[in-house]
Amino acid sequence: MTAAGTRTDGALAGVGLLDRERIVARPGFNRWLVPPAALAIHLCIGMAYGFSVFWLPLSKSLGITASTACPDLTLASALFTTTCDWRVADLGWIYTLFFVLLGSSAAIWGGWLERAGPRKAGVVSACCWCGGIILAAIGVITHQLWMMWLGAGVIGGIGLGLGYISPVSTLIKWFPDRRGMATGMAIMGFGGGAMIGAPLANLLMNTFKTDSSVGVWQTFIVMAVIYFVFMMGGAFGYRIPPAGWRPEGWTPPAAKSTMITTKHVHLSNAHRTKQFWLIWAVLCLNVSAGIGVIGMASPMLQEIFAGSLIGLPDVGFAQLDAGQKASIATIAAGFAGLLSLFNIGGRFFWASLSDKIGRKNTYYCFFVLGIVLYALAPTFAGMGNKALFVLSFGIILSMYGGGFATIPAYLADIFGTQFVGAIHGRLLTAWATAGIVGPVVVNYIREAQIAAGVAPGPTLYTGTMYILAGMLALGLIANALIRPLSDKWFMSDNEVAALQAKSAAVNAGPTGSFGIGTGGLDAKAMLAWAVVGIPLLWGVWVTLRATFALFG
Repeated sequence: MTAAGTRTDGALAGVGLLDRERIVARPGFNRWLVPPAALAIHLCIGMAYGFSVFWLPLSKSLGITASTACPDLTLASALFTTTCDWRVADLGWIYTLFFVLLGSSAAIWGGWLERAGPRKAGVVSACCWCGGIILAAIGVITHQLWMMWLGAGVIGGIGLGLGYISPVSTLIKWFPDRRGMATGMAIMGFGGGAMIGAPLANLLMNTFKTDSSVGVWQTFIVMAVIYFVFMMGGAFGYRIPPAGWRPEGWTPPAAKSTMITTKHVHLSNAHRTKQFWLIWAVLCLNVSAGIGVIGMASPMLQEIFAGSLIGLPDVGFAQLDAGQKASIATIAAGFAGLLSLFNIGGRFFWASLSDKIGRKNTYYCFFVLGIVLYALAPTFAGMGNKALFVLSFGIILSMYGGGFATIPAYLADIFGTQFVGAIHGRLLTAWATAGIVGPVVVNYIREAQIAAGVAPGPTLYTGTMYILAGMLALGLIANALIRPLSDKWFMSDNEVAALQAKSAAVNAGPTGSFGIGTGGLDAKAMLAWAVVGIPLLWGVWVTLRATFALFG
């Protein structure tokens, strides 16, 4: 550092293009360039939420106009068959793998990311997510489901996990004065990815559709290329602040805790408490219910309301012709996008509300309101009331997103702040588990109903809604059992002081802005925001247009 506080450039000999040392910000860098870089990645990987738009087309990839069904098809034989069309439940495992691998890879490689830096993690994420989609396209061409599972599900799922956590700690460091806002912007992108991706996928499939192809593999390739460009741009847009950096004119506020506890639980002890596993259950059950609906949003709306979506209330799903099914598929893609809007909004609304009413009461709202809405959903469907049906699932999805935004603060309330980031990483295994439970419940109950002779329509999902309501009832009980920890689990004052002394030693050098982070929304920052903002606005416009079509 110079006497004036301006950071001097150090030698970068031997430092690779992706290394952490390469991306330390230099004087003149604008910190408002980092959030759009994070959004560029999160908006791409957030398409995982919109993959349900591919299920129905893929279920007739051989028959084109109708599925080539094989009555004796099992899950094992579906992985390798080249003569039978896949069932929606078989395809739904890709969605399950997304979130199993997301939670697992985030927990496994979170420490590596802190050492390697966000740029390297972002590049690996782009290669995995986009490469996995390309491999899935090959699986569609060769009609090999195992290849789709491996490509999109496993490899793509690892990309999801690395991409999801890549910007979080970086944004917290860049915006110590606005942490909630900064991380909220990135997580908002993940929740809103389907709002762009689902209608884009539907547009591309209709463009590439022919008499011999449903247009899915071509769509996979085009979207993989687009996503790779955006994600690499985001990864190379990442910068990290130098040690001791703080915003110009900002000083850390005096310590003022509003947590339930002002003490801290060590990472090695957190999972030994019943509170950890109760919160784990709370998150898992809330996410399982929501994730199951997201994974089947598009087929569910099409099969329940069928012809009524295009002004033919007396025409069931099976009686629709190919053109009519294409029309309602477009509307259903808009429904998936609309759920993304609620998912986004819920992350801000519920997290803000939890600051006023408390985290436990917020989860009480999730479970009580969710039970009521799931229990009423079959009634709304039977009435043919699209408005109430869509609104109820919109609220459910807002609580799904709100659960993710609220859970870190819930952990801080119970375990303190010293290790809350690492504890949160371990808790994401609940998301991985929910990625199995939710889609399996929805997909296989649907298949069982069809096997029992239930035609596509409102009754096809009635049992599923009641089971999901029962899962939320279990979550309500788990939330009620959460209590503050006993003193035996907390670290002593000396242990906390020793840990904080180590951190202080690392950051004992000069502090200040070093001419970094200033500039606000200058021309360069506005251009970066436009790159991610224009697709986002397009997704909002398409979603709202489809919503108007949905309600006639």
